Formats: sequence, C-alpha cells, structure tokens
Amino acid sequence: MTDLLPSDFYAFQDDALSAREKQAVLALREYLETSVRPIADDCWVRAEFPTEVVEPLAELGCYGAAWPETRRFESSAVHRGWVAMELSRVDASIATFVGVTNGLAMGSIAVTGSPEQRERWLPPMARGELVGAFGLTEPGSGSDAARGLATTARREGGTWVLDGAKRWIGNATFADVVVVWARDVADDQVKGFLVTKGTPGFTATKIEDKIALRTVQNADVVLQGVRVPEERRLAGARSFKDTATVLRLTRAEVAWQAVGVAMGAYEAALAYAQRREQFGRPIAARQLVQDLLVRSLGDITASLALCVQVSRLLDAGRQQDAHSALAKAYTTTRMRETVARCREVLGGNGIVPEHGVARHFADAEAIYSYEGTREMNTLIVGRAITGHAAFA
Repeated sequence: MTDLLPSDFYAFQDDALSAREKQAVLALREYLETSVRPIADDCWVRAEFPTEVVEPLAELGCYGAAWPETRRFESSAVHRGWVAMELSRVDASIATFVGVTNGLAMGSIAVTGSPEQRERWLPPMARGELVGAFGLTEPGSGSDAARGLATTARREGGTWVLDGAKRWIGNATFADVVVVWARDVADDQVKGFLVTKGTPGFTATKIEDKIALRTVQNADVVLQGVRVPEERRLAGARSFKDTATVLRLTRAEVAWQAVGVAMGAYEAALAYAQRREQFGRPIAARQLVQDLLVRSLGDITASLALCVQVSRLLDAGRQQDAHSALAKAYTTTRMRETVARCREVLGGNGIVPEHGVARHFADAEAIYSYEGTREMNTLIVGRAITGHAAFA
C-alpha cells in the first residue's frame, strides 16, 4: 500500500524528503489521523483548545526542529514545511498553534536571543513544557507594524516598562511566555521582550465568535506598566528589521499551511464524490465534478512545487523576503479557490463540518490574511522585481 497522500499527485514526498524525514512525517501523520482528526471538529465548534496534544506533538519533534539545541535530527527546511502542511491538512488550528509557539515564539528567541536566552527557553519549549505566543499585531496596527507600532518600552535602570495593547495574539490566553514587540521611547526602535505568565499588568482576553481557526485561542492583550527585567529583553532584537527576519522565516511555513488546508479539503471532497450517489451513479463519475477536482489538484500541485523550492532556497541560504512573500501570496490565493471548489463538490453538505470540507473552507479565510495579506506580500514582490516601492 502506498504511503503517498491522494493529493500528492507528483509524489513530492518521495523526492523532497530524506528517509529519516519521511519516517518522522509518517509518524506524525499517524498521530494526527488517530488522535487529532477525531476531535478536531468538536474542538472547532466549541472553540476550545485540546491541551492534551501539546506534549505528543513535542514527542513527534514538531517544536524546535530548526535549532541545534532542540532538534531531534538534522532536518531540512523542506521537511519542516512539510510538517506544517501535514498539520494543516488535518487541522489548521493545530498547525497555527504549532506555528506560533515553534515558528514565531521560539523563532524570535532563536534568531534574536542571546546564547543564554536560547539555552534557558528553547529546550523546555521544544519539550512542550512551555507554550509560547508572539505579540506583534495591535488593534490599530497590522500591515503597517514597522511604522505604526504603538506599544512602548521605557527603561528604568535594569527594568523595562511596557505599555500598550495587542490583538489577535494566538495562544496568549494560556501561554507561559509571550514575545512582546514594543517601541523603545529612547531611540524609537522596535525591540523584543519575554513576558511570562502572571506578570502584573499583563492581561489576555479571548476573542470570541470567530468564523475561522476557532480552536486557536486568540486574545486581546493589554499591557499596563508591565515590568520586564533586562535579561528578558531579546539581546539581538535592535530594530524592526530583526522582527522582519523572524517573519520571513515563518511566512514560508504559512505557505505550506495553505497547501495543507487545500489538500485536506480536496481529499475530503474526493472521498465524498466517490461515495455520494445521484441519479444512480457516484458524482465522481460526472464531468463537472471531475473538473472541480482536477482544477483543485492542479493548484495544489503547483503550490506544493513552489513551497518545496522556497524551502530549498532557505536551506541554501538564498531565501529573501520576496521569495517567502510570493509563496505566501500565491499559495493562499490558490487555497482559497480550492476550498471553494471542494465545498461546491459537496453541495449543501459542504456547509457542515461532518463531511470534512466546511472547517477547511472557513479556516482558509484566516490563513489567507495572517502573516501578511495578499496585497502586502504582492507589494513586497513588486518592489523586488521593479525596484520601486509602491506601499501607500
């Protein structure tokens, strides 16, 4: 029996992953199918996060695979992207949780932290003992975070005082450590700080009634006179350029997540079409249904090829902001079109979770927007290819 996914039509798994990486992927896939898929819809409907998955995902190597202090084996960026895809294929909310704690929170510490900070925080986070969050977006600042960041940091001796607000901060309601980005009032530069659970003046309120990624615990965060010792200021975060480095590394994995959502919707639609009968035949035997499925598979295949290459560029040290931006913009656009086609295959059954497409259809809207909207990523690529910045 083949271990290829039905949506991996060109067998990228066999060519893009090493034998050790493939072994890890298949172990993760088995866990997701047996332990996550059965609870995913219920958690999504109730908007509750299954904390019982945190440690098993750590045991499967989902956190810290990029960093020497925490990786189980030396893996490629392609493998790490593939893991993001496998997670999203089953549950984009769980993929987002991993992306926040692993890519954004651990990535911030790994990229901008001191050796001591890396040693202190990365290993327990990789073991699933500590959950991370990433506080950049604000109520009045999203795409313009580089210039519009309003949260402030003021130094008082060996302590920093943070004041401001953040919005859409995933994991923040239960995270053990939150990376908070704030503007230093002394030099007007953006710096990073590690704020731990229970710090006075820090509050996180869950955002209710979302229509996408309902399992993710997004929060409105308020910082009122939050005092952070100097040793918890990220030593290498000196300006927003350092923040942008973290975002570039994670943006490509969000592109992989988009492919995973499209794959999950396609596989559910294909299975449904093969079992659903109308007018005496499975709807899979109808030309119009086959057209929807084939167009979806084509977009998935093109997106997967793009993701493999953008991750290979990262492995080669050649990935630039425009590369990850194009990957994110392209794959999320194709994802949005694919989940719509797959919902169409299911007809009225496509709007309820039980048939496997509705949750992907809804979650796609969030992935389409976060880590840079299509418009902003388009402008990043446009600047790179024309030499002209067209940002408003």
